[in-house]
Amino acid sequence: MRYLITGGAGFIGSHLSDALIARGDSVVVLDNFSTGTSHNIEHLVGDPHFEFVQGSILDMPLLQKLTQSVDHVLHFAAAVGVFTIVDKPLESLITNLRGTENVLEAAHLSGKPVLLASTSEIYGKNGGGPLHEESDRILGSPLKSRWSYSEAKAVDESMGYFYFAEKKLAVRIVRFFNTVGPRQVGHYGMVVPRFVSAALKNEPLTVYGSGSQSRCFCHVADAVAAVLQVIDTDITLGEVFNIGNDEEITIQALAQEVIDLTGSTSIIEKVLYEKAYAPGFEDMQRRVPDIRKIKRVLGWTPKRSLDVIIKDIADHLK
Repeated sequence: MRYLITGGAGFIGSHLSDALIARGDSVVVLDNFSTGTSHNIEHLVGDPHFEFVQGSILDMPLLQKLTQSVDHVLHFAAAVGVFTIVDKPLESLITNLRGTENVLEAAHLSGKPVLLASTSEIYGKNGGGPLHEESDRILGSPLKSRWSYSEAKAVDESMGYFYFAEKKLAVRIVRFFNTVGPRQVGHYGMVVPRFVSAALKNEPLTVYGSGSQSRCFCHVADAVAAVLQVIDTDITLGEVFNIGNDEEITIQALAQEVIDLTGSTSIIEKVLYEKAYAPGFEDMQRRVPDIRKIKRVLGWTPKRSLDVIIKDIADHLK
């Protein structure tokens, strides 16, 4: 099989490229390096099963050309990270909305199946849980840039689903919950690599807010394994699946775990949200995935613990 991965030089996309090539598939990566990096894919350059095209999902003629040359489209290109969304909300909305519309239309015109990468951010401020695929979305004001990413990705999902329902396009949707691991960087707001990087330098670990907010973290290798299972069967067509680890930890406890595992002398510093983000920034207190559906349908479960995640990121950064 020959796959087009939009955003394939990004964190998850590059690991997915590795996995597909390792099993004998061919990969075409389309990326404009807005958040991805050439370092993530440089080891693949020269591989006869790998092709890189620098460009944007906003370039419809290029997207149509590439889509026609492959068997399957895996759509991972997006404006990502809380800092990116808050700092560049309009650019992020255009990329996430118009870009996904282009990908779906190009796939429809070419008759190629699509995997749509979505996010737990679509649940917004819903702090209940664990959150299953049909859980309610609770959002703040549409004028707060914090929620524009959630809104855009939810619309992306709706577009994907109705391309499936109305135009019979083969669409699958996955929602990632805090996927982390080697190659992820902290400057887009990703907390684990930010903590690990600071700990390795014995610098303070900055915790925003009280630190009592809780999250669950899934190793990128486990997430990629889930994606492969989703795209390899027709029983997932027209369905959405949560992908994540349901082991919960507070951000304060996470910071301490990072310090302990890296043997760091770092201290933990707390910073008010108002000092880190724009006034009125809102966050969710808890986000835990319900992964019973993917377990039931595909038999997938995450295998790597948080300790393994921290150690793998530390080894990569060293």
